[in-house]
Amino acid sequence: MKANKGKTYTREREFLYNFNAGNQHLVLTVPIKFPVQENASHLHGRLMLLHNLPSFIENDLKQSLSQFIEGESIKDYDKEAEAALEAVKSGEVDMHHLANAWAKAYSETTLEHARPEEPSWDEDFADVYHDLIHSPASETLLNLEHNYFVSISELISERDVELKKLRERQGAEMDKVMQELGKSLTDQDVNALAAQHFESQQVLENKWTSELKQSTAIQKQEYQEWVIKLHQDLKNPNNSSISEEIKVQPSQLRESVEGNGRIYEEQRQLEESFTIHLGAQLKTMHNLRLLRADILDFCKHKRNHRSGVKLHRLQTALSLYSTSLCGLVLLVDNRISSYSGIKRDFATVCQECTDFHFPGIQEQLEIVQQVVLYARAQRSSKSKRQHGEFYITRHSNLSEIHVAFHLCVDDNVRSGNITARDPAIMGLRNILKVCCTHDITTISIPLLLVHDMSETISEEMFYQLSNMLPQIFRVSSTLTLTSKH
Repeated sequence: MKANKGKTYTREREFLYNFNAGNQHLVLTVPIKFPVQENASHLHGRLMLLHNLPSFIENDLKQSLSQFIEGESIKDYDKEAEAALEAVKSGEVDMHHLANAWAKAYSETTLEHARPEEPSWDEDFADVYHDLIHSPASETLLNLEHNYFVSISELISERDVELKKLRERQGAEMDKVMQELGKSLTDQDVNALAAQHFESQQVLENKWTSELKQSTAIQKQEYQEWVIKLHQDLKNPNNSSISEEIKVQPSQLRESVEGNGRIYEEQRQLEESFTIHLGAQLKTMHNLRLLRADILDFCKHKRNHRSGVKLHRLQTALSLYSTSLCGLVLLVDNRISSYSGIKRDFATVCQECTDFHFPGIQEQLEIVQQVVLYARAQRSSKSKRQHGEFYITRHSNLSEIHVAFHLCVDDNVRSGNITARDPAIMGLRNILKVCCTHDITTISIPLLLVHDMSETISEEMFYQLSNMLPQIFRVSSTLTLTSKH
């Protein structure tokens, strides 16, 4: 265990060794600094030479010196450990930070829980995947991805069932304790049980989180290695077995067992499409589709491998490395996290399927946080993200989108009380500019700038939001939104 930086103190202690030489009783006194940086055998050899000690005490001196160093070192470790425990009890050390550090150290040093070695990322992997997805092997790729998705979904279902059973058992225990409150039990007993329940939940959640990370890392490594190997085999004209390798029998497809509560029900969608022509001299054409649906329906995979679902996934995969990307706008608060609301739901969907091309959602959010902290330091500003600002995450594991724009909005937008100059409107305009300059040709936007039509939005607010829709798409010149690349 590494000592805390700045809390390692040097102590000097005297080592005493008594021995007899003829009729004389001699005492060897040596000051030794702890913690001892030198090897005990080297120190013993130096003492024998410097003090010209007789050879008959060599082995006994070495044993005594080693026992002295070991005993005093253990005492120091015990004192440091007691001081560290006192710091945790007194609140000087953040327990969550300490737990994360221990979990990271354990996973890095224990082979069973260590992440598998990631293959060296080939810069041409995007080209390799693009070639394969546009070849007869595309169906094989999609089926493999689907099987991986079902495997992760089954793990998540097992986790949810186990957590549900734990919460039900803890709820029954708490009910019994509450019935005895004031009789044989006190508030302290209730608090102690609640703390014990919380700790049990954290242990179980951490266990499943570690297992899911391990599974997704293994899947990503296997997938990337298989894609590279398949591409190399396809280039080899003498490989006659490649045709059998890319054939997929129906029995190979894993279908999930219905009734586990995690299959997304398909509802009948109301939609209408329009074609809009803009401009007098420089004409541009836009296809507009009005759709009533949950915003996350564009992200969720369906477990059943029907043809319609498969076509959606194929289209997303074909355009992954192309100039026709698909984007989605999420309305979030100004905290970069995935702990509540639509951010938590979106992160849950992202984690249900391994992303074989980009970092996971949590890793991308951590990178965004680092960039924001750096930008804040450059600006000498301590303020949070402003409303109307947005950050972007990339995805290859979602059903119909490649890019997610996380637009920061305030309570005015959620309540429907906004104006034409609201920062959210300006943020949407900036998102459209990014789409035009970065080959995002399809963008899905919450039309009335809300994810749910709550009861707080009156009919008057509904019409006010509808009338402001043109403000989102109004630009001074279409030339500023035309990509030159």
